[in-house]
Amino acid sequence: MDIQAYIQSGVIESYVLGVADAQDVAELQRLRFEYPEVEAAIAACEAWLAETANAGAVPVSDNVKEQLQHTLQNEFAPAAGTTATSQTSLLKRMNRVRYFAAASIILLVASATINVYLYQKYHQANKDYIALMNERNTVVADNGLYQTKLRQMQDRMQLMAAPGMLKVSMPGTPGKEGNLVTLFWDTNTKDVYVLANKLPKAPAGKQYQLWALVDGKPVDAGMLGDCTDLCQLKPVLKAQAFAITLENTGGSPAPHLDQLYVMGNVKS
Repeated sequence: MDIQAYIQSGVIESYVLGVADAQDVAELQRLRFEYPEVEAAIAACEAWLAETANAGAVPVSDNVKEQLQHTLQNEFAPAAGTTATSQTSLLKRMNRVRYFAAASIILLVASATINVYLYQKYHQANKDYIALMNERNTVVADNGLYQTKLRQMQDRMQLMAAPGMLKVSMPGTPGKEGNLVTLFWDTNTKDVYVLANKLPKAPAGKQYQLWALVDGKPVDAGMLGDCTDLCQLKPVLKAQAFAITLENTGGSPAPHLDQLYVMGNVKS
């Protein structure tokens, strides 16, 4: 859709002036949430209308009442030789003119007041509508996020409960008893998954490294990145135990046992 052509079509001006039909109003209400430039064009048109109304207003001088009375008196002043009956008739006509003039002014002021009131109500209702739509969009986005997290949780549970999946609990070593990591080893595919239940965040320049103990020798099984869920590491063909150490970023060819954080034996 050519949004600039739509803005220049005159629909926005008709909408602001209140002469647009229901179909144009519905379409404009939809587009103003999809295109920020449409919302900006509506605001600019409303500002232009208010500025034009103020610029076109003619101030009333303080002596307008005296000038009006003076003009009416000259217009209906009795000529020489006018009878008392004619003068009375002229006075009645003058009173009627004054009455109608006052009534017209009152109606004009009342109409302007009502128009301003209705415009303010419309503007507030429009703001409330926009706020409601923004709140609805936020709720929809949050719901989508929760649905994604729920699917991820279901996938993780299905993976951990899959046939042939071996669970290895890896508690903290002496001095680090608060640590805990759970490892899942697929004995069919040999894939390894690690869930860092309770493991301190690695400091800058450091990274956790998983080791598989094969016939008493440590074998590199991969690095733990920034994964906060179930992390997949390198496949392990066989192992009697698993351990995690804190190494320099990128890993080490051999583990530093003084940096051993968790360890667990494989139970067949």
